[in-house]
Amino acid sequence: MLSKFTFTFDLFDNFQGMCFILSDKGNILEINKSASINLKKTSEDLIGLNFFSIIDSSCSTKIEQIFKKCMAENKTMTIPCKFQAADTLLSVNLFLKPYLENDAAKPAEYCFVLARDITEEKKMEMDLLRFYYVAQHTVNPLQITDKEGKMIYVNPAFITVSGYLPEELIGKNPSVFGSGKQSKKFWKQMWSTISSGKVWVGEVENKKKNGEPFHTQLLISPIINPEGKLEGYFGVHRDLSEKRTLEKQLVHTQKMESMGTLAAGIAHEVGNPLASISALVQVSQRYTTDELVKEKLELVKNQITRISKIIRDLVDFSRPSNYELQLIDINKNIKEAVEIIKVGAKAKEVYFRLDLDENIPPLPLVADQIQQVFVNILLNAVDALTESNKKEQIISIKSAMNHEELVLTFYDNGTGIKEENMPKIFEPFFTTKKEGKGTGLGLWVSYGIIKSFQGDIKVKSNFGAGTTFVLTLPVNSN
Repeated sequence: MLSKFTFTFDLFDNFQGMCFILSDKGNILEINKSASINLKKTSEDLIGLNFFSIIDSSCSTKIEQIFKKCMAENKTMTIPCKFQAADTLLSVNLFLKPYLENDAAKPAEYCFVLARDITEEKKMEMDLLRFYYVAQHTVNPLQITDKEGKMIYVNPAFITVSGYLPEELIGKNPSVFGSGKQSKKFWKQMWSTISSGKVWVGEVENKKKNGEPFHTQLLISPIINPEGKLEGYFGVHRDLSEKRTLEKQLVHTQKMESMGTLAAGIAHEVGNPLASISALVQVSQRYTTDELVKEKLELVKNQITRISKIIRDLVDFSRPSNYELQLIDINKNIKEAVEIIKVGAKAKEVYFRLDLDENIPPLPLVADQIQQVFVNILLNAVDALTESNKKEQIISIKSAMNHEELVLTFYDNGTGIKEENMPKIFEPFFTTKKEGKGTGLGLWVSYGIIKSFQGDIKVKSNFGAGTTFVLTLPVNSN
């Protein structure tokens, strides 16, 4: 077997890498075609040049020092650097191999250099670093799965939203946080789409680790390698919680508007016959001498009065206000409402705690209407305290500015509201009071009044612990 071969440097012309023969001083003695093409210079231009002159100035000194050490110690070395090729920089990995033509005992006379262009690799590394940074810091939950659908990456946003730890998800199928709300047909269609190499988008409901639902718009894209083969799937979630909340608020608002339209019709259709009945009852009372009949007619009259009040409340809610807006002192209005409530027998044991911001500017409101809202809320609070039978009965009222909004808070430590009743408290005719004790229209009317002033009314309650109503009104309302 031959141990030594003889060949010319032309052998390296078909190499993709740039090949050089350097003298012990670093001068270029030979190059291959790839070096000439990549450096955009002819062989005549390059041969005779000092090798370090084609290296970018940011690393040329370091490379020259390594070259000298390599030659002195007759050691093979590999080091990254950058070539200056016309107006561009090429990132390369240098392979340095010193050698002697004859006597190996002497210091190396020549150096074979192989420069492999890694510009695209560096670019891909930088792109990967950028995308990784984006994935790690985006607010959108991201996940990557393999071809079988097992998760191999989840970003911090996904961990935060789902409540799971990374080790609880990696290697698992995304079904671990599925809610089961989507049908098998839904997921079959999704798999059919992404398996064919297409992007799939849909709205899904998943389940957090603590059991709470979270709604997202999910986009799943296949990950295809340069050979066109499927490597896995990339999923990005967009949180729809706020959208769902707004949708519910819109439905609720539309429902209330529909109720208002219905209320106007009922008030008109019932009001006229009721007035006739009331007149007949009064006439009958005037001419009858039978005490039993008088008693029954008085009962009928009382019920007619109650129905009339319900109709007035319906009308107040359904028709636009004809009252003129005036600048009012909201704190003074609250104090007057409290004094009205204190007159009632039920409120004698109630302690009213007022914390009113004296720097609130006058607001353009209808005094009677906003006071009606306060009275309705306070009456409900007193009733809740009466039912609770607590020794210490407290109603706390606070007014404060929050940027461009006025925030009014009404708290009572009464019975509170059951969770299942919370979504219905602003609906007409809904009441938790005993039959005949309430019409179920007070909060409904209050809701309509606050909305007419471009404000908002919300409630928080813990059953058995108390209830808080929070009213917000714009300070610069039109």
